[in-house]
Amino acid sequence: MSSCFPATLTYDTLRFGEFEDFPETSEPVWILGKEFNALTEKEEILSDVTSRLWFTYRKNFQPIGGTGPTSDTGWGCMLRCGQMILGEALVCRHLGRDWRWVRGQKQKEEYISILNAFIDKKDSYYSIHQIAQMGVGEGKSIGQWYGPNTVAQVLKKLAMFDSWSRLVVHVAMDNTVVIEEISEYSLFDRSDMILQQTPFKSNTALWKPLVLLIPLRLGLSDINEAYIETLKQCFMLPQSLGVIGGKPNSAHYFIGYVGEELIYLDPHTTQPAVEPYEDGQVPDETYHCQHPPCRMHICELDPSIAAGFFCKTEDEFDDWCMRIRRVSLYGRLILLTVIAVKYRISILLEEQLHNEMSCSIFFFSCPATEEACPCLS
Repeated sequence: MSSCFPATLTYDTLRFGEFEDFPETSEPVWILGKEFNALTEKEEILSDVTSRLWFTYRKNFQPIGGTGPTSDTGWGCMLRCGQMILGEALVCRHLGRDWRWVRGQKQKEEYISILNAFIDKKDSYYSIHQIAQMGVGEGKSIGQWYGPNTVAQVLKKLAMFDSWSRLVVHVAMDNTVVIEEISEYSLFDRSDMILQQTPFKSNTALWKPLVLLIPLRLGLSDINEAYIETLKQCFMLPQSLGVIGGKPNSAHYFIGYVGEELIYLDPHTTQPAVEPYEDGQVPDETYHCQHPPCRMHICELDPSIAAGFFCKTEDEFDDWCMRIRRVSLYGRLILLTVIAVKYRISILLEEQLHNEMSCSIFFFSCPATEEACPCLS
């Protein structure tokens, strides 16, 4: 199992360091909804991992807020993980999941635009500056460590200003996804329809690409093993953006698994801030992890995580709803609940329903309403 990199490492140190090669195993390797064979597709695996955007600690950037920190070393790891999970969504949005980065190859304009959205400057949509300053509204001072839920809430706010990508970031709380809420916020408003001046034939044409972030608690101090198989299943979904989490005060971006090990990108590497060229191109080699990815046993995962999913179309969201309902019943405990009506229902199953086995309902609630509650019928 690969060890985690301490915050004091630099990219030059890493470049000449030794990394554990990917394991020779017959077990399937799952990375963000794609299945690979480690025995016959090792190059494909490494190419896929390298193509993910890798955001790490940086130093010598513009002071945050004008007078604040010029480096996020030691405190910005979860912020960088938030950048990575959203960066993956933007890649899927503009380039597609099958896009591959090739070192030294001239890149598409869309790729350059994505990278510029994360450059460490105050006017970039998703820069460390924007995330840190927006976090103040979430009760986090600049330089303070974030949890998965905080970074999810911040990304939701920042996405509203990204007129190019036109994403909707929805944060589903209480382990519950309410379809009505998704439908409400993932459709163009009337001003969009007027500006386009074209008739829409169906609701699909109105759909805004959706980034669904779901903060989850998978145990108390340690991950409950009953959730492990269900969590693995999430990496197998074609809509998967991965998981942000890690260990206490040490965040990682998890992109898949092999056997009992999670595969992740580690932000704990300090690299110099990057300045775009005059023509807008970005020296991008340090934004791609060009060594075998890190791995850790799934039982070492801190139980506080946030899972991410991307649905470019309404059909993809409908497909996700169908798949996640199956995934939630895969393990012994429900990971999350998807409901279509406005009544919020939280049901925790003690055991998986198998054959004639019964389930125990530990918590069941509906908000007060004047209408008849269908849960009681």
